[in-house]
Amino acid sequence: MTDARLRHGRLSLALSFFVQGVTFALLVTRIPAIQDRYGISDALLPAFLAAVPVLAGVGSVVTEKLVARVRPGVVLRWAQPVVLLALLGAGAGGEVWQLGIALAAFGLSVGALDASMNMLGVSLQRAYGRSIMLGFHAAYSLGGIAGASLAWAGAHWDLSLLVSYLPVVAVLLPAALIGGRWYADANRTDTDQSTVAASRPVAFRLLLPLCLVMAFAYIGDSTVSNWSAKYLQDVLGSSEELATVPYNAYMVTTLLGRAVGDLGVRRFGPVAVVRCGSLLAGAGFAVVALASGAWMGILGFTMLGLGLCVIVPQTFAAAGRLFPAASDTAVARLNIFNYVGFLIGSPLVGALGDVWSYRGAMLVPMVMVLVTLVYARSFGTEQDRYGGGHERPRTVDVG
Repeated sequence: MTDARLRHGRLSLALSFFVQGVTFALLVTRIPAIQDRYGISDALLPAFLAAVPVLAGVGSVVTEKLVARVRPGVVLRWAQPVVLLALLGAGAGGEVWQLGIALAAFGLSVGALDASMNMLGVSLQRAYGRSIMLGFHAAYSLGGIAGASLAWAGAHWDLSLLVSYLPVVAVLLPAALIGGRWYADANRTDTDQSTVAASRPVAFRLLLPLCLVMAFAYIGDSTVSNWSAKYLQDVLGSSEELATVPYNAYMVTTLLGRAVGDLGVRRFGPVAVVRCGSLLAGAGFAVVALASGAWMGILGFTMLGLGLCVIVPQTFAAAGRLFPAASDTAVARLNIFNYVGFLIGSPLVGALGDVWSYRGAMLVPMVMVLVTLVYARSFGTEQDRYGGGHERPRTVDVG
């Protein structure tokens, strides 16, 4: 694969991560508006929200089967437009059944999209011979910030969901279709894909530590996204306006951490970076649990952004290193635990907060994140570390 093709593949995949960040943020940050538009009760809303990650898990499983016959880039090229159109459908409908169809399409296609994006990221990182995976997830974080800002503008100006979503989809859909022409998969040749896939077993026993780490990381992430505002306002006594700050700080520090994280992996290796991230995230949860005031709580959530941001990208990269001949299958199976963590995190903290205390509830994801330290050695082997004294020899140098 030529240097130019790798560079184009890297840029087009970063664009795909960015587009998905925008799309997902536009959906989740406008949930109250979606609930009002369709007249969904508070009792029924959790069922709709839970259906999306469940179907996304199904989409990831289906993608594992699809990439036995077609390249991940093909799956991604078709999945991303469906995700965008499903978002538009959620904003355009007027009946509950229409929302159900839109969210079902969104869930299934987003599972295929997440799996295929990370498959391509892992294969490109192998071709580059150095850590670039965090950069792709930084593009996702940047897209999330952009999407949340667009959602804020739509809410501020009291725009309908359709008016908010249509211009964004009109811009991002052609960009995704055009960018998809340059997806590059360094894992594949023109050989028969079903024959290749058949020779690539993945031992779940070996993958399990990474699956647990992925679930624990998303439990931590969903705790911040779902409970940071309520925690600051109800537990730490902040104003409603100040309660919006922790999640914004978390998103910004996630972007910053991922933007520079690849440099850390190249210099110190993935094991050291994951250990530092886990310790920082654990300390962040401890600060939140023990905070005496709102600003101390904001500091804790900021620490969480810097700590958690490195774990998920490095977990996907580790799966690729652990199963170099079967990375697509490993990534697809690992991706399911993204949704497992998302499903568990918010209800777990809410239930513990109701029966115990929200301060105590913050200690549970803290312990889960710190368990990553036990499995840190799964994130690298001596021959597969990147950067400085850890960088493996590479046959391509694309800067």
